[in-house]
Amino acid sequence: MFKFLIALTLLSAQSVNAKTFVNCSEASPASFNPQVVIDAPSYNASAITLYNRLVRFELGTTKMISSLAESYSISKDSLVYTFVLRKGVKFQTTSYFKPTRDFNAEDVLFSINRQRQKDHPYHNVSGGIYTQYENNIKDNIVDVVALDPYKVQITLKSVQAPFLAYMAGNYMSILSAEYADKLAKENRKQDIDQFPIGTGPFAFVSYTKDTIIRYAAHEQYWDSKNYKGKKENRIDKLIFAITPDQTVRYQKLKAGECHFVTLPSIADLDDMRANQKVLVMSQEGLNVGYLAMNVTKKPFDNVLVRQAVNHALNRKLYLDAIYHGTGVVASNPVPPALWSYDKNLKDYDYNLDKARALLKKAGLENGFETEMITLPVTRPYNPDGKKMGELMQADLAKVGIKVKLVSYDWPTFLKKSRSGEQHMIQFGWTGNNDPDTFLNDLLSCASVESGNNTARWCNKDFNDLVVQARSITDQKKRTDLYKKAQRIFKDEAPWVTIAHAKVFRVMDKKVKNFKIDPFGYDYFDQVELE
Repeated sequence: MFKFLIALTLLSAQSVNAKTFVNCSEASPASFNPQVVIDAPSYNASAITLYNRLVRFELGTTKMISSLAESYSISKDSLVYTFVLRKGVKFQTTSYFKPTRDFNAEDVLFSINRQRQKDHPYHNVSGGIYTQYENNIKDNIVDVVALDPYKVQITLKSVQAPFLAYMAGNYMSILSAEYADKLAKENRKQDIDQFPIGTGPFAFVSYTKDTIIRYAAHEQYWDSKNYKGKKENRIDKLIFAITPDQTVRYQKLKAGECHFVTLPSIADLDDMRANQKVLVMSQEGLNVGYLAMNVTKKPFDNVLVRQAVNHALNRKLYLDAIYHGTGVVASNPVPPALWSYDKNLKDYDYNLDKARALLKKAGLENGFETEMITLPVTRPYNPDGKKMGELMQADLAKVGIKVKLVSYDWPTFLKKSRSGEQHMIQFGWTGNNDPDTFLNDLLSCASVESGNNTARWCNKDFNDLVVQARSITDQKKRTDLYKKAQRIFKDEAPWVTIAHAKVFRVMDKKVKNFKIDPFGYDYFDQVELE
């Protein structure tokens, strides 16, 4: 049945239209609204494909450039940001909505205020949880006002050094206020997150759950003039063929059923590189893979137990067996390529005797039983959660810790990760060009409340340092504060830091102009097919 469905929905090598691009993606999106999700598959299917933000990072770099805001200015006290909006930007026309006006300040106010105002008519649509907004900007925006239809001013309570990076975040995508008004009048507010309208390079066509997403090129896309490829080779139809198995993704690429593979199997890389019809691209990733221990659950509320788990896991073995030389052991929650990384941070060594001694000191000489949720899909920071779970299970058994491995589908896994019910859970993160996106997003007290902090670890000393670091603009001073925070993190051991990994993408050699994004997303608006 599965093969029959694929035959009906995907294009074979003989029938692929030169302008139809098929991406074999790794997981289903949780939503088509990037405000309410935290995962890359959902962002790729929404923020990257359908929407724009006021500012963005230049593709392939960490340089900030303009987007829907053609320019911006910052007051001398760094509290007032004024954005001059681009004129003539069209929203997408679809089978379910035809816009009657261009993008303007009304859309910016709608998109920000939906997240920040609890009494906003759309705030509680899809549950009212805006994890990234709550982690980063919650309570710090005093006001968002339209100075005129094409000028928006945002006033902050206190300085936030990474504020522009926040504005480039996927969760700050701009939705259509006109579309929202239409849905509200028709009592269909929930449709805004499942039948999206944006200003991005592709328009939503349809979604068959867990199988296929179809998009069409946005014919009036404002940034089309900057397309670098040959116009006759530009893609006009985009398909996400959802294929969780990484080996199957590559088989489809070889069979001509897709042009592009997200997160290929590391074990297949040699075969891919030997294939003359296939191009393999790689880049150091701004990521970290980790095992989080829920400090609100016994016995992980005891730091000695958490330190014991750190000593019990043979991370070098995991790097050899799972990453095949494409990653490095992580001693730190911040990746090495990012400023403020503390290269002198003392790591936990693999030492079963130390682990047993710490468990004995914690009163658990005979060990204990617990549960670990494993990653169900391939991620850049963890290519094989099931296999890693089995290796961890075997290692922990050597010191008397009996682990039951549990797995869920991707949307359920994400819900479980935020629930606080987990004991141990494999997870990871890809941030941007500011350490705040790791230390604050994943480990602050605010991130416990928002659900991003899978360890549920709230340490006052650590938190004070991170909050102070984001409130000053001097990078050297921020670095000193972040290094102090990293040392507290290492001593308190809410995670076992596993790996920082390279990011890989594999594609048909007919694909031109694709650039790997350092933040882990896939941009297809500049791609052409020869």
